Amino acid sequence: MEPDISVAIGKLRLKNPVLCASGCFGYGQEYAELVDLSMLGGIILKGITLKERKGNPMPRIVETPAGMLNSVGLQNMGLSRFLRDKLPLLSDIPTAVIANICGETPEEYAAIAKELSDKDGISALEINISCPNVSHGGMLFGQDMMLTFEVVNLVRKQTSLPLIVKLSPNVTDIASIARAAVDGGADAVSLINTLLGMSIDIKTKKPYLANITGGLSGPAVKPVALRMVWEVCKAVNVPVIGQGGIMTWEDSIEFLLVGATAICIGTANFVNPKAGMEIAQGIKDYMKQHKIMDLREIRMV
Repeated sequence: MEPDISVAIGKLRLKNPVLCASGCFGYGQEYAELVDLSMLGGIILKGITLKERKGNPMPRIVETPAGMLNSVGLQNMGLSRFLRDKLPLLSDIPTAVIANICGETPEEYAAIAKELSDKDGISALEINISCPNVSHGGMLFGQDMMLTFEVVNLVRKQTSLPLIVKLSPNVTDIASIARAAVDGGADAVSLINTLLGMSIDIKTKKPYLANITGGLSGPAVKPVALRMVWEVCKAVNVPVIGQGGIMTWEDSIEFLLVGATAICIGTANFVNPKAGMEIAQGIKDYMKQHKIMDLREIRMV
């Protein structure tokens, strides 16, 4: 008998716990010639904003020891072009498709959620609350409990789709933010988003990134991500999607052991496009080796 590696995220049932992170897997088609998408639990699309965004000036990606910094700035085609050019292609993707939505005000998040909530090809929504709220002086939604609750609650009223809230690690108490998201109506939380960092070129005496700072991802952030996932798993009673520095199936097992229901692969896709496939198989092999038949039994607590 094969182990059961399927997982539930609200009403959404995934064939396995491996997702590919927003911004690291495009719209799925970009990887289709390299990856058997049917072997993934799901993909999370590149972030969608209400209006088209050109993103930050170049250079906006730089390699760092054990990771990378990015300051892409949520470059995307905007909701209207997404609906016209990308949505019709999603029905061909043989796994769950989750739309990632971003906004500058709670109302923008809600407007995008409303537009996407009844569209074929979208299985769930992920709210990126690591965005600046222009009406609150640029404070990130995910750095304030009340702002987190407000945006999640407003989106919840606009959609019946499973709702995942992606948490920022750039806070002092991530568990309290997670609880606010759940109180607002989240079916699940995902974490961590990138850590704020910077890198300097000592030859030019200038930052490598035109935006000066950027989001750090890759293996360097895994210990921080693992600790935060562990904290949040103890604080909320909804599924937690762990991410941050996962490069191998062994990394993913660590996140599952501390309580994550599913895991998400980000930077690893740039190094090894087949990482998600290999991790899904690695999880199944680990379960066989340890005679674990249900993924929920893997938790260490």
